[in-house]
Amino acid sequence: MKLELISFKLCPFAQRTIILLNKQKLDFELNYINPMSPPDWFKQISPTGQVPLLKADEKIIFESSVITEFVNDISKTNLHPSDPIQKAENRSWIQFSSTLFDDLFDIVTGNEEKFNQSKIALFTKLAKIETIKSETKFFNGNDFNIIDAAFAPIFMRLSWINEFTKQSLSLDKLTNLSAWSRELLQLDVVKNSVVEGLDDAYYSNIEAREGYLSTLLID
Repeated sequence: MKLELISFKLCPFAQRTIILLNKQKLDFELNYINPMSPPDWFKQISPTGQVPLLKADEKIIFESSVITEFVNDISKTNLHPSDPIQKAENRSWIQFSSTLFDDLFDIVTGNEEKFNQSKIALFTKLAKIETIKSETKFFNGNDFNIIDAAFAPIFMRLSWINEFTKQSLSLDKLTNLSAWSRELLQLDVVKNSVVEGLDDAYYSNIEAREGYLSTLLID
């Protein structure tokens, strides 16, 4: 099956798919577009006009959660828990995790008041995850699952922001999440899910947004 993933370099939802494609050892082509000025051919094939988009033998699959489920479906290894209740719980927390990117966007773009409000909202949600995350290596234990791929992009962006600033979004008080983040960010499938120099591009994006966060950047 020929797979082509279409997205842009900073897209965290595409990064989830790339992690899974690499973890499942599936061959795929990666095609980056400019989301601010998408090509006409993309407009013609994307029902929503949004990325990521996956072409599977010329068939169009859209919506990031559907794409990740599809990747799992066509793989030899199932990266969901076998227990149906645990699998449903994982899917619920995956859906929940996507809302963290909304808070993070407001943290990057907002003025000081918006930054502080969004930081509180983000850490309120992270605290909820902390209460249900055990001290195991990954979310469900010692085995990497789809939910781990879902959270890796948020942890990577938090790590970048903490590196760029004086730990303005530190996870140190959330010990289980902090340990989970360290485990994920050292994995090759996570490190190789972004293009080289994307951290610099993220830094430049924060600068260009000219929000309060940009005033916290360390030169």
